[in-house]
Amino acid sequence: MVDGGAMIDAALHWLGYGLCHQLPERSFFGGGHQLPVCARDTGIYLGFVIALLVMALLDRGRRRAGMPPAWLLGVGFAALVALGWDGITSYAGLRATTNVIRLATGTGAGFAIALVIGPLLNTQLWKRRSEERVLGSPIEGLVWCAAAPVTFAATLWGAPLAGIAYPLAVAAAILVTFTAVNLVLVSLVPHFERSFDRLRDAWPALLWAFALSLVEFALADWARLALLSLIRQV
Repeated sequence: MVDGGAMIDAALHWLGYGLCHQLPERSFFGGGHQLPVCARDTGIYLGFVIALLVMALLDRGRRRAGMPPAWLLGVGFAALVALGWDGITSYAGLRATTNVIRLATGTGAGFAIALVIGPLLNTQLWKRRSEERVLGSPIEGLVWCAAAPVTFAATLWGAPLAGIAYPLAVAAAILVTFTAVNLVLVSLVPHFERSFDRLRDAWPALLWAFALSLVEFALADWARLALLSLIRQV
């Protein structure tokens, strides 16, 4: 008889195996299943996806391709610095960190990455787009910034109540993140560059970006297995 729980655990494990250390003490759980990546990476992937969704809602179909205002880019840079500071100082043994801090800095970093990927997607995909700045008004910028702590709180306190849906949502966020980033690369191909009017028309580019993501997961898994095998032989 097939054990559905074991299959889910295996799928989650191999999805994140090449991306993260997957230490249980540094990871969250939902419905009795360990998330595919650690607390910090969970924040990055969920933060990125939520940030893109908020940007899309605020954009209201204008497909703005200009980079966000300088103050927002500064906020994003500060978030990345916070992530680096937390990771480097804790790994160096200079200070202790917690899963709550890891999640908070990861969420901020995910939002920061979306500040760049969002405008690039609009620039590369659409036939008709606006050269206005993404999140160009102060109100939009503040709403977007406010979405980050809301995402953090929902992930920390609300998501565990969702049971198995929690790790599955994180798995989906990983897939969406990689597909979105790869979509920027795929859309550099002349056949796809600035060729679409609607998202549903872009399915060939999306399919290629998703396939590229699967290849990257497989290569990352293989690289980790090969590295661990090499270490054991030393």
